[in-house]
Amino acid sequence: MVKLYKTKRERRKAKIRNKIRGTVDRPRFNIFRSNKYIYVQAIDDVNGITLASFSSLEFDKKDLGKTKTEQSKLVGEEFAKRLKKKKIEKGVFDRSSYMYHGRVKAVAEGIRSGGIEI
Repeated sequence: MVKLYKTKRERRKAKIRNKIRGTVDRPRFNIFRSNKYIYVQAIDDVNGITLASFSSLEFDKKDLGKTKTEQSKLVGEEFAKRLKKKKIEKGVFDRSSYMYHGRVKAVAEGIRSGGIEI
């Protein structure tokens, strides 16, 4: 059963990654979600470099009292601030193999509310 889940997840991820590519002007915003934290990074696939990143590990203790979905929205907003400093205004959202709801959706909404176009 676990092997079937991993196979389906890998297939979903490959299908998404075949459709999107990140460039310097419009980087790919990649999400990684663990059980405890959430990570997001902007990747330039042409040059193979990470332009910016942020995770819920970087929050103070006061922000850790919130739910993981609320933390994810804050991660998106802080990530958008870092992108603004690097003068990045647009990007493509790579949800990897995760479904677009919950924490992944909260990160996307946080990035949009920070003024970045997805």
